[in-house]
Amino acid sequence: MTQALGKFLLSIFQSEYVATLFVSMFPLIELKGAIPIGTGLFNLGLFETAGVAYLGSTIISILVFFLLIPVFNLLKKIGFVKKIIEKIEAIFHKKAMEIAKKTDGSAEKEAKKIMMISLFIFVAVPFPVTGVWTGTAIAVFLGLKFRESVLPIAVGNLIAGAIITLLTYLFGEYVDIIIYVLFAIAIVMLVVFIVKIVRAKPIESEKENPTGENQNK
Repeated sequence: MTQALGKFLLSIFQSEYVATLFVSMFPLIELKGAIPIGTGLFNLGLFETAGVAYLGSTIISILVFFLLIPVFNLLKKIGFVKKIIEKIEAIFHKKAMEIAKKTDGSAEKEAKKIMMISLFIFVAVPFPVTGVWTGTAIAVFLGLKFRESVLPIAVGNLIAGAIITLLTYLFGEYVDIIIYVLFAIAIVMLVVFIVKIVRAKPIESEKENPTGENQNK
């Protein structure tokens, strides 16, 4: 099955490196899945695979930061999609508010520091739902500026990548099993996310972000 998956990806991207790069950009998979896939399916070197996967997942975080809200606003103009997007926004808004609550009573500068550290820890933990996609969305809904979010996300992603690289190095002989497990977890988390969307209540009205500042600056 893994060989079939590798051939399928190569038939699309025509290059092991490009395939690894694009795999690392997918939500839930990101670099955590791209590293074992690059080494296990494409037989690339571990460290060069880690570098390509880190590059791809970091690039997508930048795109998500600047395009998330414009894309959401565009999709909300489509009648049957609007409610779904509003529910997704509510999920990210709730996560952002959980982090924002940690700053209660703190001065603005200290509050920003707490949010940045929390964002770093969130992305650094190498779980399927704690990667750059979710972390970047949280940064957007926290109202963090790009220069305030890029460092904790990039460094957190680097730590997550280092952990996965180490695990792949130590358990490389079981890489096929690792790939199966990663895809199984990704599918489960996708189902969980869909359930959350179904159960979520849209934000009743447009609210100020937790810091009260404009984003994407």
